[in-house]
Amino acid sequence: MQSTVLTELQHEYAELFDIDGNLDRLIKKIELLSYVNPLNIEKEKHHFFASKYTEDPDFRYPKLKFNPYKLHRMFFSQRLERIEDEHIRTLYKEIIYYYSNMVQCIESIGEKKRFHYNSLRVYGSPTEKDVENARFILHFASEPLTSEMEKLFNAEEAKAYFEDFSKEYDFPLNIRFSTHIAADAMVSNASQALLIKRNAKFSKNQLLTLANHEIGVHLVTTYNAMEQPLKIFSNGFPKNVETQEGLAVFSEYMSGALTLKRLKELAYRVLASDSLIKGYTFSDTFDLIHNQYKLNRDDAFGITLRAHRGGGFTKDRLYLSGLRKIYKRYRKEESMEPLLSGKVSLDSEMAIKRLSKMGLVSKNTHTNLAYRQNRNTNKTLDFILNNLK
Repeated sequence: MQSTVLTELQHEYAELFDIDGNLDRLIKKIELLSYVNPLNIEKEKHHFFASKYTEDPDFRYPKLKFNPYKLHRMFFSQRLERIEDEHIRTLYKEIIYYYSNMVQCIESIGEKKRFHYNSLRVYGSPTEKDVENARFILHFASEPLTSEMEKLFNAEEAKAYFEDFSKEYDFPLNIRFSTHIAADAMVSNASQALLIKRNAKFSKNQLLTLANHEIGVHLVTTYNAMEQPLKIFSNGFPKNVETQEGLAVFSEYMSGALTLKRLKELAYRVLASDSLIKGYTFSDTFDLIHNQYKLNRDDAFGITLRAHRGGGFTKDRLYLSGLRKIYKRYRKEESMEPLLSGKVSLDSEMAIKRLSKMGLVSKNTHTNLAYRQNRNTNKTLDFILNNLK
C-alpha cells in the first residue's frame, strides 16, 4: 500500500491503528510453536523405543522469554471503546481473548491437565463427525509404494528443492535448519523462515507436498499479510489455524501431491487428538496408532508426539476439518483469494469485507499457483473428499 494512502488511513482510523500496533508488539512475544516443540525429541524417542513403548517420554521445553502476568495485564488494558465501528471493536475483543488464551497455553506447557485444558480453549477438540471422517478415511486401502515415496533426500537436498520451487514466487525464501521441530519442515511466521529438520529424510512426493503446503500457502499468506495496513493480518485472526491448514492441504490436493497415505496421516492426527479427551497416555496413543492401526513405529511416534507435546495439544485435529471446509468452498467455486490475504479465518470473512470497505485491506500481491489448475488424478481422493461429513 502506498505510504501516502497508508498515512491518510492511519490518521482517519488513529484509534484502531494505535490498538492494532499495541497488540502487535505484545503478540510478537508469543509464537506458541516456538515453545511447545520439545528440545529433546530424538533422545526421548530412542528411550521410548528401548523401553518397548512402555515408558512415556519426559520432554523438555524452552524457557519463557516473557512475563505471562504482565502480558495479560497489557492485553486487557487496551481501550477498545475508542474503536468506533461496533463490528471491528468486537473483532478486536475476540482477538484479545484468543491471544490471552494462547499466553495461558504457553505458561502451562509441561503441566499435563492444565495445558490440555488451555489447548482446548484455543484449538477445540475433535467432534464426533471429525472422528467418523477419520475412521472413514482409514477404511481405504493405501496406494502401493512407488519410487516417489522412498525417503532418499537429506535436508540439504530438500533445501535445494525448496529454493528451486520458490523461484515461481516473488518473495525471498529464508531457510534455516533446526533439530527442535516436530514436523520435517514448517514455516516460522515470526521470522518469515522455512525451517527444515536437520536429520530428516524426504521422499520426492513429500518435497512436492511440503513445497505446496509451506511455500504455496503459509509463506504466501505471510508475505501478503506484511503488506496489509493492519498488523493483525500477520499475527493471525481468531480460529485462523483451521482455515490456514485447510488451505495448505488443499494446495497439496490441487498440485497433485496429495496421496491417500497423507490423508490417512491427517486422520491419525484426529484420532490421536481424540485420545487426549479419553485420558490416554503417550504410550496408549502410540499403541492405538501403531498396534491397532498398524502404522509404522516412526510415523506413529511422530503423530503421538504432535498430540502429546506440551501436555496435550489439539491443534492437529484442525487439518482434516479445515480441508473439508476449503474443499466444500472449492466445489461452490468461491474464490480463495480473501483467505490468502493473511493469517485469516473463514469466520472472519465478514470482518475482512467490512475492513475492505473502510480501505483497510490491500489487494494480494502473491497467490497460490497450485489453485490455478486441478492436477489431482486420484479418483479415490475425490470420492473421499466429496463424502466427508
